[in-house]
Amino acid sequence: MTLCPFPAMPLFATRNIEDFPIGNLLLSEHHRAFGIEGLRTHPHAWLSAEELGPLSSGAAATLVDGKGTPLAWFGEYPDPAKSVTAAKSFLIVNPWDLLRANELYVGGLSEAKVEGAVHPNAVIEGFVELGAGSRILPGVYIEGNVVIGANCKIGPNCYLRGSTAIGDNCHIGNAVEIKNSLILSGTNVGHLSYVGDSVLGEKVNFGAGTVTSNLRHDGKNHRTEVDGVLVDTGRRKFGCIVGDGVHTGINTSIYPGRKLWPGTSTRPGEIVQRDVS
Repeated sequence: MTLCPFPAMPLFATRNIEDFPIGNLLLSEHHRAFGIEGLRTHPHAWLSAEELGPLSSGAAATLVDGKGTPLAWFGEYPDPAKSVTAAKSFLIVNPWDLLRANELYVGGLSEAKVEGAVHPNAVIEGFVELGAGSRILPGVYIEGNVVIGANCKIGPNCYLRGSTAIGDNCHIGNAVEIKNSLILSGTNVGHLSYVGDSVLGEKVNFGAGTVTSNLRHDGKNHRTEVDGVLVDTGRRKFGCIVGDGVHTGINTSIYPGRKLWPGTSTRPGEIVQRDVS
């Protein structure tokens, strides 16, 4: 089977799509968690468990997306003649597809799992997964479902909104707001910053006052440049895509849909109007 090609993107320059964490679990681990014997999957597919039911029952042999791309199947090869079209499962091709998958997974959590420490002056309204060695400090307000990895420092006085996933060894500091974002391990958003509807790679450091914009004035869907062409992301709210090891200077402002390639940086007070590579 030929894998669906995807455009070069900052996050995919340093890892395969199947090795990307969604809710702090690799996409490949999500596939293994189904535990269905004989099930084969496209390595870049986000799969809904309920849509695998017809395959398990034998009512269909292959789950395909709207373009007919096989997402999951039984047997050695997909069988287009005996297929069902997915409504909730989809192929992850671009970074904003990762946001969609993370929204479904983290938003669907139904219980909390706290292995770290939560200060009594923190407020949690939602289901939170908190890894071992992590601390939620005073004044933190968590609204909605949030996943936080191990050995993280959250706060004091920050605001986390669902559906956000934060990796291991991260610091989200004073007066920071994170909304509906994916933040990979080793990343620091230290203070006075806003990150909304964005994906930040590993070991990123946002200087104080770094702000991502995520809404067009006209309310239309965001478009972003892919191989020289503006592509509709299908998202009304969409921030930025930041590769591994990016550093921003203090008071950096980032336009919606902009991408920063791994290892790049911005100067203090810079306004990012175009992709940085």
